[in-house]
Amino acid sequence: MAVGVRVVQKVSSTRGFAKVAPYVIPALDRAVHRLTRGKVLLSAQMLPGIVLTSTGARSGLERRTPLACMPEEGGRSWILVGSNFGRPGHPAWTHNLLARPEARISWKGEDIPVTALPLEGEERAAAWQAVLRFWPPYATYQARVEREIRLFRLVRS
Repeated sequence: MAVGVRVVQKVSSTRGFAKVAPYVIPALDRAVHRLTRGKVLLSAQMLPGIVLTSTGARSGLERRTPLACMPEEGGRSWILVGSNFGRPGHPAWTHNLLARPEARISWKGEDIPVTALPLEGEERAAAWQAVLRFWPPYATYQARVEREIRLFRLVRS
């Protein structure tokens, strides 16, 4: 594993990162994504990323959220991890997907309609192990919170 990746993993596991990152990273990602017409996400330089367009659970308004993802099957499905950077509450986008699973993602400049499937039981356990191999800091996030981190599989609609 490259030294840079190990450093980023170590930094992203800290409480300080969890306090600052939710405000800084999405704002930078949204700006760069707009400027590059959907072709670049800054955070995707370390982890693959998408921009999720979901419908607000209460508001009904369109919500755009840059997120790290774990691609599966060569881009035919994606795992999303509702880690919220190891903070106590579930991220808002997870509530939106539970209420309204039909969404869109921007993946490498392509807009793709998807359906979000919440993972539970054995399916979640298998996906969680794959996610931990993919990005080990998720284990630190889970250890820091009492809630079970939500996982979703996005499949093309």
